[in-house]
Amino acid sequence: MHHVETKPQLSFASLWCLSLGFLGIQFGWGLQMANMSAIYQMLGAHESEIALLWIAAPITGFFVQPIIGYMSDRTWGRFGRRKPYFFVGAIISSLALVAMPNSGSLWMAVGLLWVLDGAINATMQPFRAFVGDVLPENQQAVGFSVQTVLIGIGAMISSSLLWILAHFFGVSSEAQGDSAMPQTVEYAFYLGAIVLFVSVMITIFTTKEYPPQDMEKFARDHDASHGFLAGVKEVWGLAKAMPKRMKQLAWVQMFSWSGLFCMWTYFAPYVTANVFGATGTKDPLYEQGLEWAGVCFSTYNGVALVVAFALIGLVKKYSPKHIHMVSLFVGGMGLMGTMVVTDPNHLLICMVGVGIAWASILSMPYAMIARSIPEGHMGVYMGLFNIFIVIPQVIIALFSGTIVTYMLDGNSSAMVPIGGVLCVLAAFCVCAVDADEQPFAGALQGSSGH
Repeated sequence: MHHVETKPQLSFASLWCLSLGFLGIQFGWGLQMANMSAIYQMLGAHESEIALLWIAAPITGFFVQPIIGYMSDRTWGRFGRRKPYFFVGAIISSLALVAMPNSGSLWMAVGLLWVLDGAINATMQPFRAFVGDVLPENQQAVGFSVQTVLIGIGAMISSSLLWILAHFFGVSSEAQGDSAMPQTVEYAFYLGAIVLFVSVMITIFTTKEYPPQDMEKFARDHDASHGFLAGVKEVWGLAKAMPKRMKQLAWVQMFSWSGLFCMWTYFAPYVTANVFGATGTKDPLYEQGLEWAGVCFSTYNGVALVVAFALIGLVKKYSPKHIHMVSLFVGGMGLMGTMVVTDPNHLLICMVGVGIAWASILSMPYAMIARSIPEGHMGVYMGLFNIFIVIPQVIIALFSGTIVTYMLDGNSSAMVPIGGVLCVLAAFCVCAVDADEQPFAGALQGSSGH
């Protein structure tokens, strides 16, 4: 019988090193979310095309995460189980971040986004299982909390990095030489590549992995053909038997994530044109607006970080259903409020509402379904639940361009408050969800990605 190593208690510093790679991963996500729409515009994309060009994010998340998760579960060798995926994903992600601001054409940037999203998803998915693999059970809650903090820090800094580089380090907001990108964009992506690679490497070299506890079972599961076919059959059967509350929450997820995707896709064009009055990507006001859009994204991520800790206490007193309903309504009103904003500082007030909704979206739906999922099937059902995140993003990506062109007369800025309307509709859909059972604080671990 294979000897099972006892997992030791990790020190405070080791807990941070364990999840430090997630800071780098979120750094890459944050740069993408805050800047890709603007990069597409700088390379000649029309506003009606932007959403379709974003489709890489949900599609890669839909396919890559379950595939990599399945593969890493069945991997063990001299380099470990999850670490090989961390290493390869970090290298590819970092190279894509370096190449992105050097894109010579729109389609080069689009291709690099597919590569970047695929690699980041491949790096991130094994990290979600890494805490459970490495930490003893009594340290896992602390480990996930540290991970949440690092995700928030990475999102806050990366989203506002252009503004930080311009205002604190004197980096030029103008394109240099033959480059189509402002120097702030170039430096931000180069720095992001360094942060992502170094943080993941620190996790790899400072954290020990442990072999599967039951090597005989592991060997059986390693039979890919049998395991895969059996897995497909099991997933299909579980999908047909999906709990009622999950089906009810599907509509909540569809509307709320549609609203978020509208914001992520069109917020930078909205700020540059409507708030700062830029007449084109070569206008100096465009770069100022782009930097401020990053500050706004940093603000809502910072608010979400604070609210996430508050929710741990709130779910002990109030129903997750009611918390989520109020949070979505507040976030929707924040996005709808952008219709009347003319002062850049007032946008930050709107982002407070978005941050409250974002914290709830990442946790409350999972708290509501946790007790409805049959024991032993948490992973499969969480994967199925992710479908209701991906589908609305794909729908928005495919059809919002047509809406902008033919219904909004090319005014893509209107998609931001429309996203707010969708979040308010999601809040009303929460009313149809079955009454909650006892509040379940242990379920506050959602998905931060696509």
